[in-house]
Amino acid sequence: MTKIKVIIPAYNEADSIAHVIKDIPDIVNEVIVVSNNSNDDTEINAKNAGATVLTEQNRGYGYACLKGMYYIASQPEPEHPDILVFLDGDYSDYPEELTKIVAPIIDNNIDFVIGARVKSLREKGSMTGPQIFGNWLATTLMTLFFRAKFSDLGPFRAIKYEKLLQLKMEDKTYGWTVEMQLKALRQKLSYTEVPVNYRNRIGVSKVSGTVKGAIFAGVKILGWIFKYSFKK
Repeated sequence: MTKIKVIIPAYNEADSIAHVIKDIPDIVNEVIVVSNNSNDDTEINAKNAGATVLTEQNRGYGYACLKGMYYIASQPEPEHPDILVFLDGDYSDYPEELTKIVAPIIDNNIDFVIGARVKSLREKGSMTGPQIFGNWLATTLMTLFFRAKFSDLGPFRAIKYEKLLQLKMEDKTYGWTVEMQLKALRQKLSYTEVPVNYRNRIGVSKVSGTVKGAIFAGVKILGWIFKYSFKK
């Protein structure tokens, strides 16, 4: 049986995290919530909902994801997953669609799957103007430079665990998602996108909800793209 684990980075998601965990399908073996220096009840609510809860004091999306990966690496090898899924803790994604995300890996041996937040499945207002433009710009540049076929940098994604380790992920903040996609292209992993529903998040976004966050995220994303564009 395919072993699946989920990593959920979470910063002050006390109002949403239990909903996210509750809607994750039973095919998942372990849900790992990484509290990214939260100062509300995120950790308590996640633990009460049945998740493994870790704490990462360094603020940053990538820091939280890496903390979850280090935790898995520290487990006995038989406990390592076949597939690792990344999912946000704000309830903007539909966790029950995880079965759609992992299906190409299980059924077709695809290495990497992105949940694409297509316009027809997005709730009005669920993505801000800067988010939409940033996604378009990043994926367009990846198409121009790498002939990629990505349409989104969606955080809801699944990847074979062994392939993820080969990517040697390193970004600590907002560049995590695009780094994974660029390295997947570089290493010629097979990949596909699956259209997913997307709704307005519970609470305020820590990235797109602030001018500083949006600018910093944009700089990080473009930085990774241009870095890999000129890398031999």
